[in-house]
Amino acid sequence: MTYQKTLDFLYSKLPMFTRVGAVAFKKDLHNTLALCNALDNPQNKFKTLHIAGTNGKGSTSHMLAAILQEAGYKTGLYTSPHLKDFRERIRVNGKMASKAFVQAFVKGQKQLIETIEPSFFEATVAMAFDYFAQEKVDIAVIEVGLGGRLDSTNIITPELSIITNISLDHTNILGDTLPQIAFEKAGIIKKNIPVVIGETHSETQPVFAKKAKAENAPIYFAAAKLHIANVHQKGAYLVVDVFEGKHCILPQLALDLTGTYQLKNILTVIESVIQLRKQGYAIPNQAIYKALKNVKKLTDLQGRWQTVSKNPLVICDTGHNKAGITEVLQNIKNTAHEQLHMVIGMVKDKDISGVLALLPKEAIYYFCQPQLERALDATELAQQAAAFGLQGKTFASVALALADAKQSAGPKDLIFVGGSTFVVAEMI
Repeated sequence: MTYQKTLDFLYSKLPMFTRVGAVAFKKDLHNTLALCNALDNPQNKFKTLHIAGTNGKGSTSHMLAAILQEAGYKTGLYTSPHLKDFRERIRVNGKMASKAFVQAFVKGQKQLIETIEPSFFEATVAMAFDYFAQEKVDIAVIEVGLGGRLDSTNIITPELSIITNISLDHTNILGDTLPQIAFEKAGIIKKNIPVVIGETHSETQPVFAKKAKAENAPIYFAAAKLHIANVHQKGAYLVVDVFEGKHCILPQLALDLTGTYQLKNILTVIESVIQLRKQGYAIPNQAIYKALKNVKKLTDLQGRWQTVSKNPLVICDTGHNKAGITEVLQNIKNTAHEQLHMVIGMVKDKDISGVLALLPKEAIYYFCQPQLERALDATELAQQAAAFGLQGKTFASVALALADAKQSAGPKDLIFVGGSTFVVAEMI
């Protein structure tokens, strides 16, 4: 099969969550275990970090991968979903897996895949583990796809488990309360394996503490140990001082990921580094400084408060739930502009009303829909938005919506593109 036919096989033959939603989510680890067992359990041939969370796990994964890479470790990185190229999901030292590898894996395992009938995500996880084993990585940063307890990635025994935060998302699968969702995320906590918790929340902290105690897993709440001060923008960087108690351990740390939510993620990242150092990993401060100033270059991370163009100013962000959109709106508030234009699209299984209730009424809206089955029809989105006083036009595609926004925007206006990872993917 050609590379394109290989992707067509993966996309069309296997249940794919990004395309069809919850019906593609397999509520056990049987298929992943069967696939990996047939591949001689590649997940046991390299060390790992395991990262879960409602928001921030992608940024946190990329930052940690960049730091480990700068510290001299051959570093794998598995994330999802991809924005432009399927191979974004599987990287080693920032470089995507080759097309030839993807073709060879699917060709070699086609009969196995057709026998086991895994989901797209299950097959992709097995592919990533096989690639990292072949590449003999020192360590791989593994981002959870959905939840944690039943996620396909949860067959690894990591050096460190990391949970960034908990907010309401995928409530039809993970539960509709914070403790229920925390229970699912806590499923990545393993026996005797340290766990770092990012944001601390009164409703979720007891859930994590209980699970950690049951597994005899040392638990560290990053926000309770570390804090940030002296935050300011300097050119293209967000600059912060990181404190442990009264001691500034990382003064003037410059981040090329400048969204306000990175102020939360950076504490998770630094506490994770502290715990890795305890385990003998040689990660000098120099590697932290260099990596965090160059995360986008080292890992090609996109879609996190990303400036796409400057005349007019177009910024995109993949935030797509209430917590993510709240952070987006704070970033918009911090960005100088006259009129705000919002190119917005969403998928059907999100808390649409919850997000729409947060959006500013004074913005001009360009309602659109990403090209996938889960997409909410742009006309329906506009109708729901109207109930919240949000007015604008509808478009059949993201490209048409953005083109109209650019034509309408003045030189000092801001165009924001988002509402869904898939809207951002199509724009990029």
